[in-house]
Amino acid sequence: MRAGGVLTVPNLFTVLRLAGVPLFVYLALGPRADGWAVAVLAIGGGSDWVDGFLARRLGQVSRLGELLDPLADRLYIAATVIVLTVREVLPLWFTLALLVREAVLGVGLLVLRRYGYGPLPVHYVGKTATFVLLFAFPTLLLAAAVPAAYPWAHPAGWALAWWGLVLYWVAAALYVGQVVGVVRASAGRTQP
Repeated sequence: MRAGGVLTVPNLFTVLRLAGVPLFVYLALGPRADGWAVAVLAIGGGSDWVDGFLARRLGQVSRLGELLDPLADRLYIAATVIVLTVREVLPLWFTLALLVREAVLGVGLLVLRRYGYGPLPVHYVGKTATFVLLFAFPTLLLAAAVPAAYPWAHPAGWALAWWGLVLYWVAAALYVGQVVGVVRASAGRTQP
């Protein structure tokens, strides 16, 4: 069931998640309040599923929510990798690998729009990758900020980060395949 309104409980929750992005950036780069930054990041990433759950449970699925949720995920990931790269928690190559993937998806979206289509539905592999990355990043920040946590948080964070990166690119390949399929189908319809 699709809700017609914009002011829904799940959309409000997503907006609150979005507000956590600049708060995380400020905490991590301004006062370097790493404990609070880890908490904001963990809550923002760990609650990623809540808005979708609420939308389905309350019958308040909306197009705005379908657009805002992946936007919130992408903003969290982009802001986090940039902040963690500036803080030298993540190496530049890792950040570039994630950002190039986002550029690939951006090109795919432009191609879809050229053929009159909007964004494709989010694939579960992409959601899983996002979920894993949003647990990897606070774990890596915790490892960098708390020496006592380093022995377990550093390897756990990097295991999650690699897993998330691989899944992120698998999801991108699936998305590119979907875009190619849509373009081929559109081209087939326009031919006599």
